[in-house]
Amino acid sequence: MKQDNVIGLKSPGVPSAATDALTDLLRDGARQMLAAAIEAEVQEFLARHQGLQDEQGRQRLVRNGYLPQRTIQTGLGDIEVKAPRVRDRAKQIRFSSAILPPYLRRTKTIEELLPWLYLKGISTGDFSEAMTSLLGRDASGLSPSTISRLKDSWKDEHGRWCKRSLANKHYVYLWVDGVHFGVRLEDASQCMLVVIGATAEGKKELVAIGDGYRESEASWKEVLLDLKARGLKVDPKLAIGDGALGFWKALPQVFGHTRGQRCWVHKTANVLNKLPKSQQPKAKAALQDIWMAASREDAHRAFDSFIVNYEAKYPKAVQTLVKDRDAMLAFYDFPAEHWVHIRTSNPIESTFATVRLRTAKTRGCVSRQSMLAMVFMLAKSAERGWRKLKGAQRLAEVIAGVEFKDGVPEDAKKIAA
Repeated sequence: MKQDNVIGLKSPGVPSAATDALTDLLRDGARQMLAAAIEAEVQEFLARHQGLQDEQGRQRLVRNGYLPQRTIQTGLGDIEVKAPRVRDRAKQIRFSSAILPPYLRRTKTIEELLPWLYLKGISTGDFSEAMTSLLGRDASGLSPSTISRLKDSWKDEHGRWCKRSLANKHYVYLWVDGVHFGVRLEDASQCMLVVIGATAEGKKELVAIGDGYRESEASWKEVLLDLKARGLKVDPKLAIGDGALGFWKALPQVFGHTRGQRCWVHKTANVLNKLPKSQQPKAKAALQDIWMAASREDAHRAFDSFIVNYEAKYPKAVQTLVKDRDAMLAFYDFPAEHWVHIRTSNPIESTFATVRLRTAKTRGCVSRQSMLAMVFMLAKSAERGWRKLKGAQRLAEVIAGVEFKDGVPEDAKKIAA
């Protein structure tokens, strides 16, 4: 008879002698390490204040037993801990553990997991089942009301973030876009106005998330004026976005020295929409020849070639392309290392594809504040994985006003000549 080598896998919520033994061992080690860390923290606190004495010459701060045992929810499951109590005879100094704050009930990783699961599509009603599968059958405190409280905290966090100072910020590039979602908002014409910036060190940061009305000039101007009012005084060198007229009308009114670069992904899609499907593959390759050209001269040559090949039969497609000709090629005046970043608004598009995944799970009408908070939390979560700009050292030259031609500093071209 053949030996059966199929191994059954059990859910964390189902008891198993082997899996429980290992989990118990790990949990026991974690409990001991936590107790030792807190004990060391208490000893350091007492040593720091050992010179203090009361009126009778006794040491003021002394050990005073332990606080009642409590349970902390961790990735290993529930761990029972006792926090030491420290007494000050003068009742002026209090000990509070930085490792184990008084009201901590679950570890930070679990706190981060809850919004991540919700934003990835787990409904509030399915939370208990999902967390039991992850943490075991003893997972508790994860009712729908817990998630509702979390959403309220997201709104508060988003509100504080929207009021933060930008006085010490300098963004060299800005990516902007209006993002629409497949859910019913309080007003059908609402969309999210998103701004991402590249710092002088080449790090991408979420700068603004606000709501607007059909990407209008007034809505974009409100967003940009708010950035300036909170301290963003230095004009970015370049803003990248699609052809939405609202932003490009508002930009010079607020940041008058910021140049514009139209997104080639949006432009390609808009041009192809004006062509029959049979012509789209060839036209797409012709458009790629423009924005992938090594120099502005080569790009203009490919531009003219597209016009010659398509203008007679498909004038609307050609008109869609040529109306933004100069703005489509602005990237040639910036470092070649940055072209992959500044030719498109991809930093926004790729991030908010995951936001749309979450909102696809949302049923019914969503309030303005709930939607903003949800979008904000997922964007901030994604921000940690954003790539730094290639050739970040070139940003210092951009800030200093060095002129680039075809991605190379003009001085370097003169030296080479």
